[in-house]
Amino acid sequence: MAKGIACGAGAGALWGLVFLAPELARDFTPLQLAVGRYCAYGLIAMALIAPRWPMIRSKITRREGFALVWLALSGNVVYYILLSSAVQKGGIAMASLVIGFLPVVVTIVGSREHGAVPLRVLAPSLLLCCAGAVCIGWQAIMAPVSGTPGEAVQGFFLAVGALISWSAYAIGNNRCLERLSDISAHDWSLLTGMMTGAQAMVLIPIAMMSSSIAHNLGAWLHFAAICAGVAVLASIMGNSLWNRACRLLPLTMVGQMVLFETLFALIYGFIWEQRLPTMLELAAFALVVMSVLSCIAVHQKHQRTR
Repeated sequence: MAKGIACGAGAGALWGLVFLAPELARDFTPLQLAVGRYCAYGLIAMALIAPRWPMIRSKITRREGFALVWLALSGNVVYYILLSSAVQKGGIAMASLVIGFLPVVVTIVGSREHGAVPLRVLAPSLLLCCAGAVCIGWQAIMAPVSGTPGEAVQGFFLAVGALISWSAYAIGNNRCLERLSDISAHDWSLLTGMMTGAQAMVLIPIAMMSSSIAHNLGAWLHFAAICAGVAVLASIMGNSLWNRACRLLPLTMVGQMVLFETLFALIYGFIWEQRLPTMLELAAFALVVMSVLSCIAVHQKHQRTR
């Protein structure tokens, strides 16, 4: 459990960086950001997996191929387009705290598994998480910290869409890792990266037409550096740590690990925006932390009992 929590925290620290990318490249559209990041991810994943490809290829059936297609879409391409749009409309803090609601969805699904912690025992942790989501939803609608109220509301609902997309990925990816015992967590991450890269390349023409802004060479080099950095840190390293955590922790606890992404994204966001959190953001931050700690305590007690 300690190793699983450490891997989950490491993945969250790296994933939190993806919330900064839309702010660092505001002149580029969310679709361009997603395509740039995942083209880089796909190329790097292909290079890393190439030496083991003959051995891995024989383990990939049609079922795994279809799973990789929809996991790449829901957990990467669709998710990051929605997330980037939410950050540009409503800010880093709001988007990251909405994504922090993910543990509620994943924990409810995971509680149905055999031998899982009962949902009634997890209720306090889930209620704390829900309370945090309510705080940030109220902040986004009634007192936006950036942009107009209309843009904040748009950003809020885009973040909710990203939450739904990533929830589907988190649950489906966990199911695949449980089933595929002969493929390592790192190799599964690289296979997902290759599929994501293939999907991103198909979207290149649409991405180029999604913006009317003419960028100079310096802007494109800046954009390429951001995409490559996010691909290596968040997609390659972060996903590998996440898949490792998925194999070490039960699904009800895996969902709680996503809250580390929320915490680190908030810290990065406040540093970037050079401001202190509002009272509602502080309340949401505290509720999220208490939710994680209470969930860990429940699972430790359940493990000792079993």
